[in-house]
Amino acid sequence: MDNLDLIIDLHKGGHRQGPGGDDETRLAIALSGLKEKANLSIADIGCGTGASTLVLANELNARITAVDFLPDFLEPLSAMAREKGLADRITIQTASMDALTFQPALLDAIWSEGAIYNMGFENGIRAWREFLKPGGILAVSELSWLTGERPADLEAHWMAQYPEVATASSKMGQLEAAGYALLGYFPLPEHCWLDNYYDPMQARFDDFLARHDHSEDAKSIVAAEEKEIALYKRWSAYFGYGYYIARRIAD
Repeated sequence: MDNLDLIIDLHKGGHRQGPGGDDETRLAIALSGLKEKANLSIADIGCGTGASTLVLANELNARITAVDFLPDFLEPLSAMAREKGLADRITIQTASMDALTFQPALLDAIWSEGAIYNMGFENGIRAWREFLKPGGILAVSELSWLTGERPADLEAHWMAQYPEVATASSKMGQLEAAGYALLGYFPLPEHCWLDNYYDPMQARFDDFLARHDHSEDAKSIVAAEEKEIALYKRWSAYFGYGYYIARRIAD
C-alpha cells in the first residue's frame, strides 16, 4: 500500500473523517433557514463516510448528492443510508471537489464539513458559487484562528501545513468578496474534535498497525496523527474549525 491507501484504511472505519458533530450540523441548518423549505437539492461535498449527509437527509425535505472522490468512504455511507431508511434521499457520486459536474444554478445548498481545505477555502467558495441558485446556501467548516494572536510555534506549524489558515473575520471577508452574504458563524466546540474524531481514531490505531504488520509507513501515519492530537490538546484555545453559513447574492 502507498501512503494514501494507508490513510484511507485508517479513516474509512470512522464515522467522521474530521472534527464535527450532528448537533453542530443541525445548528448550521437552523442558521441557514432551510428547515421550512421543501424539495431542496443539496450537495454534500467531500462527504467522507457521510456523517453530515445523514443529518441533512434526516432533517430536511431534500435530495442530497453525496460527493467524495474515494469509493472506500462512499460504500459505508450507502450501507448506513439503507440501514436508516434514507437511501431514497441520498445519491452517491464519486468525483473530485474541483471537477464537479452540476449544472449552473442547480443547487439550493452546498455543504462541506472539514473538506474544503483540499482545494483551498477561497478557491472552493468561488468555484462552487456557480452551482448555487441565487439565494442558495453555502455551509462549510474550515480551519480558523480563534484569536488575533497565537504562539509562534503553533502559527509556524499550521502555516506550513495549510497556509490559508486565517481568522474568522478574514474568512468572512473572503466570503463577502466572493459574492456571499454571511448568515451565521460559530466555532466547533472541543468535543467535536476529541469525542467525535480524535478519540475514535486513536481507538483504531492498534488494529490499523496490526493489519499492516507495524510497517514503518503505518507507524509514520500514526505518529503524525498523534502529533496533531497533542497539538490540539495543547493549543485548542487558539485554533479550531469555524463553521460558516452564507447566502449567494444574486448577480
